[in-house]
Parts: sequence; structure tokens; C-alpha cells
Amino acid sequence: MRIQTGIVVLGLLAAATVVAAPQASQTAAPRDPELIDAQAYQKLLEQNRGKPLLVNFWATYCEPCRDEYPMLNELAKKYAPQGLKVVGVSMDDDGDLILMRRFLARYKPVFPNYRKKAGENAEFRRFTQAVLPSWNGSLPATFFYSKDGRQSGHMFGEGPRETYEATIRALLASGY
Repeated sequence: MRIQTGIVVLGLLAAATVVAAPQASQTAAPRDPELIDAQAYQKLLEQNRGKPLLVNFWATYCEPCRDEYPMLNELAKKYAPQGLKVVGVSMDDDGDLILMRRFLARYKPVFPNYRKKAGENAEFRRFTQAVLPSWNGSLPATFFYSKDGRQSGHMFGEGPRETYEATIRALLASGY
């Protein structure tokens, strides 16, 4: 009887551990966004070919970016069922990692975020040229891609919700 009781107790402990394990992973700290460079950005675009795509470049030091971000999260929730894919790219430097982590923890984006890989000015220029040759890196910056992977538009500076929604609806309605 004593052996059976021990087996039952061990079984209950094992079951409790299995049940507790998923809860522990849910409370784990979120991972930092994956680093992205010009080549990885092109790969990201290729991976999302076939879907309308909105890519927003932001940084915690950019007040208009911080103001616009919650709206982008709402738009991502609203239009995801219709096929829109939203991606964020933080332009924060390594010294701003703590601020970036707090920002993402506060807003809990429903879309993936990446962080531009640090590098010298030449690397920054390669990155911005991969996005749009005429882009100087001003923030916020949003780029719209049609289903065929071509850039169909962009917006520099904080955009009004109506402009975003009209562009998104046109992108979703487009057969390309």
C-alpha cells in the first residue's frame, strides 16, 4: 500500500509540473526583436510575397512614432482577417534597448517587430537604399507592398488614420 501511495504522489507531482510548465512559459520575458539588415529585409519581403504588406519603421526616440504605434496595432488587428500583414522595424540603437523593450511590453503589438542591425553610416545607407533609394531614414516611415511584392506606396511622418485606412483598403482590393 505504501508503494502505491508513493507512486500516486509522484504521478500527481509530475502532472502538476506538466500543467505548470505552460504557465511559466507564458510569463517569460518577451524576446528582443530579431536583427535585420538590408539582405534580411529583402528576404522578409520575399517571404511575404502574395500578401499585402505594411512595413513601419519607428524608434522610441521619435515622438510621432510613439504616437502612431498604437493606431498601427489597431489597424493590424482590424485588417489581418482580410489578409494584411503588418511588420514593424525599430531603428533604435543598442543604447536604447531598455526603452525599446519597455515600449513593446507596453503596447503588446500583434505584429512582428525587427530591429535594424547596428552599423556604420555605410551600413545604414545600404539598409535605407534597400527599402527605397530616396529614403534618408526619416521617421516614422511606412511602406506599402502589393501582393506581387512591389512597393506600391510610402508615407513619411506621422500619417492620419484615414490615410492609412484608405491605403490599406486599396491595397487589399488590388489584385496585384
